[in-house]
Amino acid sequence: MPEKLIKSKARVQKHGEVFTPSWMIQKMLNAEGVKEACENLTTTFLEPAAGEGNFLVAILKRKLAMVSKKYNKSIRQYTHYSLYALSTLYGVELLEDNAQMCVMNLFEVYKDFYEKAVNCHEEKQSEIALNSAKFIISKNIVQGNFLTRKLSSGEPIIFSEWELVKKTPTMIKVHRTEYSLDEIFAGNSKESGTQAELP
Repeated sequence: MPEKLIKSKARVQKHGEVFTPSWMIQKMLNAEGVKEACENLTTTFLEPAAGEGNFLVAILKRKLAMVSKKYNKSIRQYTHYSLYALSTLYGVELLEDNAQMCVMNLFEVYKDFYEKAVNCHEEKQSEIALNSAKFIISKNIVQGNFLTRKLSSGEPIIFSEWELVKKTPTMIKVHRTEYSLDEIFAGNSKESGTQAELP
Protein backbone atom coordinates (compact mmCIF):
# COMPACT_ATOMS: atom_id res chain seq x y z
CA MET A 1 0.00 0.00 0.00
CA PRO A 2 1.50 3.37 -0.99
CA GLU A 3 2.49 5.81 1.73
CA LYS A 4 -0.06 8.56 2.38
CA LEU A 5 1.62 11.96 2.01
CA ILE A 6 -1.43 14.23 2.40
CA LYS A 7 -4.56 14.03 4.56
CA SER A 8 -6.71 16.24 2.34
CA LYS A 9 -6.39 18.86 -0.39
CA ALA A 10 -8.00 21.38 1.96
CA ARG A 11 -5.23 20.89 4.53
CA VAL A 12 -2.58 21.28 1.85
CA GLN A 13 -4.18 24.53 0.66
CA LYS A 14 -4.77 25.94 4.14
CA HIS A 15 -1.62 24.81 5.95
CA GLY A 16 0.75 23.54 3.26
CA GLU A 17 0.64 20.14 4.98
CA VAL A 18 2.54 17.49 3.04
CA PHE A 19 4.30 14.59 4.80
CA THR A 20 7.85 13.59 3.91
CA PRO A 21 8.06 10.03 2.53
CA SER A 22 9.95 7.55 4.72
CA TRP A 23 12.56 6.77 2.03
CA MET A 24 13.48 10.47 1.87
CA ILE A 25 13.67 10.73 5.67
CA GLN A 26 16.09 7.78 5.77
CA LYS A 27 18.19 9.29 2.97
CA MET A 28 18.40 12.62 4.81
CA LEU A 29 19.28 10.95 8.12
CA ASN A 30 22.00 8.92 6.38
CA ALA A 31 23.79 12.10 5.24
CA GLU A 32 27.33 12.50 6.53
CA GLY A 33 27.34 14.13 9.96
CA VAL A 34 23.59 13.64 10.43
CA LYS A 35 23.91 9.85 10.68
CA GLU A 36 26.51 10.19 13.44
CA ALA A 37 24.38 12.77 15.28
CA CYS A 38 21.38 10.39 15.24
CA GLU A 39 23.50 7.77 17.01
CA ASN A 40 24.89 10.20 19.60
CA LEU A 41 23.34 10.08 23.07
CA THR A 42 23.48 13.82 23.79
CA THR A 43 22.88 15.43 20.37
CA THR A 44 19.58 17.33 20.40
CA PHE A 45 17.12 17.71 17.53
CA LEU A 46 14.31 20.26 17.10
CA GLU A 47 11.69 19.69 14.39
CA PRO A 48 9.88 23.04 13.78
CA ALA A 49 7.06 21.44 11.75
CA ALA A 50 6.85 18.03 13.41
CA GLY A 51 3.67 16.75 11.75
CA GLU A 52 2.96 13.27 13.09
CA GLY A 53 6.61 12.92 14.11
CA ASN A 54 8.01 11.03 11.11
CA PHE A 55 11.49 12.58 11.42
CA LEU A 56 11.56 12.43 15.23
CA VAL A 57 10.38 8.81 15.26
CA ALA A 58 13.11 7.84 12.77
CA ILE A 59 15.76 9.60 14.87
CA LEU A 60 14.43 8.06 18.10
CA LYS A 61 14.64 4.57 16.58
CA ARG A 62 18.29 5.18 15.72
CA LYS A 63 19.09 6.57 19.15
CA LEU A 64 17.35 3.70 20.95
CA ALA A 65 19.06 1.12 18.73
CA MET A 66 22.37 2.69 19.80
CA VAL A 67 21.34 2.59 23.49
CA SER A 68 20.30 -1.06 23.09
CA LYS A 69 23.83 -1.89 21.87
CA LYS A 70 25.94 0.31 24.15
CA TYR A 71 23.95 0.80 27.37
CA ASN A 72 22.04 -2.42 27.94
CA LYS A 73 24.00 -4.31 30.60
CA SER A 74 21.05 -4.03 32.99
CA ILE A 75 17.47 -2.79 32.77
CA ARG A 76 18.40 0.10 35.09
CA GLN A 77 21.18 1.18 32.74
CA TYR A 78 18.97 0.81 29.68
CA THR A 79 16.12 2.77 31.29
CA HIS A 80 18.32 5.70 32.36
CA TYR A 81 20.11 5.99 29.04
CA SER A 82 17.04 5.44 26.86
CA LEU A 83 15.06 8.10 28.73
CA TYR A 84 17.93 10.53 28.32
CA ALA A 85 18.07 9.76 24.57
CA LEU A 86 14.32 10.46 24.40
CA SER A 87 14.82 13.81 26.17
CA THR A 88 17.02 15.08 23.31
CA LEU A 89 14.14 15.22 20.80
CA TYR A 90 11.92 18.31 20.50
CA GLY A 91 9.11 19.25 18.16
CA VAL A 92 6.62 22.03 17.44
CA GLU A 93 3.47 21.27 15.44
CA LEU A 94 0.74 23.74 14.44
CA LEU A 95 -2.18 21.30 14.06
CA GLU A 96 -3.65 19.65 17.15
CA ASP A 97 -4.38 16.23 15.63
CA ASN A 98 -0.84 15.98 14.26
CA ALA A 99 0.70 17.05 17.58
CA GLN A 100 -1.30 14.37 19.43
CA MET A 101 -0.29 11.73 16.88
CA CYS A 102 3.36 12.79 17.19
CA VAL A 103 3.22 12.29 20.97
CA MET A 104 1.57 8.87 20.56
CA ASN A 105 4.02 7.75 17.87
CA LEU A 106 7.07 8.68 19.93
CA PHE A 107 5.68 6.94 23.01
CA GLU A 108 4.85 3.77 21.07
CA VAL A 109 8.39 3.58 19.69
CA TYR A 110 9.87 4.13 23.16
CA LYS A 111 7.53 1.53 24.68
CA ASP A 112 8.40 -1.08 22.02
CA PHE A 113 12.14 -0.70 22.61
CA TYR A 114 11.65 -0.65 26.39
CA GLU A 115 9.59 -3.87 26.31
CA LYS A 116 12.32 -5.60 24.28
CA ALA A 117 14.92 -4.54 26.87
CA VAL A 118 12.71 -5.71 29.74
CA ASN A 119 12.25 -9.12 28.08
CA CYS A 120 15.96 -9.37 27.33
CA HIS A 121 16.78 -8.91 31.04
CA GLU A 122 13.80 -11.01 32.17
CA GLU A 123 12.57 -8.13 34.29
CA LYS A 124 9.15 -6.58 34.89
CA GLN A 125 8.01 -3.38 33.22
CA SER A 126 8.19 -0.27 35.38
CA GLU A 127 5.20 2.04 35.20
CA ILE A 128 7.50 4.76 36.59
CA ALA A 129 9.78 4.40 33.56
CA LEU A 130 6.89 4.52 31.09
CA ASN A 131 5.30 7.48 32.91
CA SER A 132 8.68 9.26 32.81
CA ALA A 133 8.76 8.72 29.04
CA LYS A 134 5.24 10.21 28.75
CA PHE A 135 6.29 13.20 30.88
CA ILE A 136 9.41 13.89 28.80
CA ILE A 137 7.45 13.69 25.54
CA SER A 138 4.71 15.97 26.93
CA LYS A 139 7.33 18.63 27.70
CA ASN A 140 9.27 18.24 24.45
CA ILE A 141 6.44 18.10 21.88
CA VAL A 142 4.40 21.29 21.73
CA GLN A 143 1.36 22.31 19.74
CA GLY A 144 2.05 25.85 18.60
CA ASN A 145 3.30 28.12 15.84
CA PHE A 146 7.07 27.96 15.41
CA LEU A 147 7.10 31.21 13.39
CA THR A 148 5.39 33.26 16.11
CA ARG A 149 6.96 31.10 18.86
CA LYS A 150 3.59 31.00 20.60
CA LEU A 151 0.92 28.50 21.58
CA SER A 152 -2.61 28.90 20.19
CA SER A 153 -3.48 30.60 23.51
CA GLY A 154 -0.92 33.32 22.78
CA GLU A 155 1.38 32.11 25.56
CA PRO A 156 5.05 31.60 24.67
CA ILE A 157 6.25 28.14 23.67
CA ILE A 158 8.23 26.67 26.59
CA PHE A 159 10.67 23.79 26.37
CA SER A 160 12.50 21.88 29.09
CA GLU A 161 16.25 21.50 28.84
CA TRP A 162 17.36 18.18 30.34
CA GLU A 163 20.98 19.00 31.21
CA LEU A 164 23.18 16.02 31.91
CA VAL A 165 24.87 16.65 35.28
CA LYS A 166 25.99 13.19 36.36
CA LYS A 167 26.58 10.02 34.38
CA THR A 168 27.71 6.65 35.70
CA PRO A 169 27.59 3.25 33.98
CA THR A 170 24.10 2.61 35.41
CA MET A 171 22.62 6.01 36.25
CA ILE A 172 22.02 9.48 34.79
CA LYS A 173 21.08 12.63 36.70
CA VAL A 174 19.70 15.69 34.92
CA HIS A 175 18.81 19.28 35.69
CA ARG A 176 15.49 20.34 34.16
CA THR A 177 15.33 24.05 33.26
CA GLU A 178 12.52 25.71 31.31
CA TYR A 179 13.22 28.10 28.44
CA SER A 180 10.86 29.93 26.13
CA LEU A 181 11.56 29.54 22.42
CA ASP A 182 12.40 33.26 22.37
CA GLU A 183 15.01 32.72 25.09
CA ILE A 184 16.49 29.80 23.13
CA PHE A 185 16.75 31.94 19.97
CA ALA A 186 18.35 34.75 21.99
CA GLY A 187 20.89 32.32 23.44
CA ASN A 188 19.90 33.14 27.01
CA SER A 189 21.23 30.96 29.81
CA LYS A 190 19.77 30.41 33.26
CA GLU A 191 20.79 28.84 36.50
CA SER A 192 20.19 25.12 36.35
CA GLY A 193 16.73 24.08 37.45
CA THR A 194 15.58 21.10 39.48
CA GLN A 195 17.88 18.11 39.66
CA ALA A 196 16.31 14.73 39.05
CA GLU A 197 17.55 11.18 38.75
CA LEU A 198 15.99 9.27 35.89
CA PRO A 199 14.09 6.19 37.23
